[in-house]
Amino acid sequence: MQHDTSPHEVHLGGKRRKVQTASAVLCYSRMLFFQLYPTFQRFDCKVFLTDALGYLGGAPRRVMIDNTHVVVLRGTGRNMVPVPEMAAFAERFGFSFVAHELGDANRSARVERPFWFIENNFLAGRTFTSWEDLNLQARQWCDRVNSTYKKHLRAVPRELFAVEQMQLKPLPVWVPEVYRLHQRMVDVEGYVALNTNRYSVPVSWIGRRVEVRETKDKVEIQLDARNLVAHGRIAEAQQQRITLAQHRPPRGSGIKRSDPHPEEQLILQAVPQLADYVSALKQRGRKVVALALRQLLRMIREYPREPLLSALGEAARYGLYDLDRLERMILRRVAHEYFLLDSGGEHGDGDD
Repeated sequence: MQHDTSPHEVHLGGKRRKVQTASAVLCYSRMLFFQLYPTFQRFDCKVFLTDALGYLGGAPRRVMIDNTHVVVLRGTGRNMVPVPEMAAFAERFGFSFVAHELGDANRSARVERPFWFIENNFLAGRTFTSWEDLNLQARQWCDRVNSTYKKHLRAVPRELFAVEQMQLKPLPVWVPEVYRLHQRMVDVEGYVALNTNRYSVPVSWIGRRVEVRETKDKVEIQLDARNLVAHGRIAEAQQQRITLAQHRPPRGSGIKRSDPHPEEQLILQAVPQLADYVSALKQRGRKVVALALRQLLRMIREYPREPLLSALGEAARYGLYDLDRLERMILRRVAHEYFLLDSGGEHGDGDD
């Protein structure tokens, strides 16, 4: 099978814009499959090849590519070494990537000719409402073209494919979904940013670290084993804000928090005399309240009590609620009181 990409222009969502067309062609039957993407990175490459092999119902032994950085780690032609991520992906389906030699255009001719056909037949005069509509029509067009008689082949690609399909390797019983993992912090408005788009989560997650699993069609945001939010994925960077109704209760009906934050309770249990400082910190601190309380609780647990209280007393006296600066004050006191060096010379004065 030969695989390549090419830029094209399409009418998408009322605008004319440039897209990346990825296509795959079986070299005997000329069975064609293509899809279009806003960009073409390794994630998109794995999504496309998974869809292509699923469309064909099997995997070839070799996939011929040009010397693209999406797959190639180093080298060209027969000396090409694929990126480990892509090599592992190919191993899952039982094929290997092979790059043609530089300047050997004939080795990519099977996949280059359909690009001209796609541009002047499929894309000509068509408009599309969304990426889903675009790629659905592309798949339907492939079905029609693969069932049409070709003069240069003197055959129908799908009829030749009936013979070629017996040489393809069967697909794995379970084909895992292609995904990307991201680590994010929930912002102060209760959203998680991904590719300039923002996806809503429950307001109770504000200031918490979450894991974002990005797949072809979904964005799953997970706080822990029992808390998971799923959104439909926006294919490109559009600076959109996607909000689920259950994440934003109607105005005036939100949950009233009468109890303090769990971190605040632990702080006051450990050092009750900090009640006034904690109250002022919640009102005048620059950080998200949950993050500020979490940082203060960490300092209470990590540092000796005497320098900690001394620094907090001075901070309260001067109205200092910058916790990073407060921590430096604590560290200076710890260094002064607990790590005094002997100034009597290298061996001291002999007294213990």
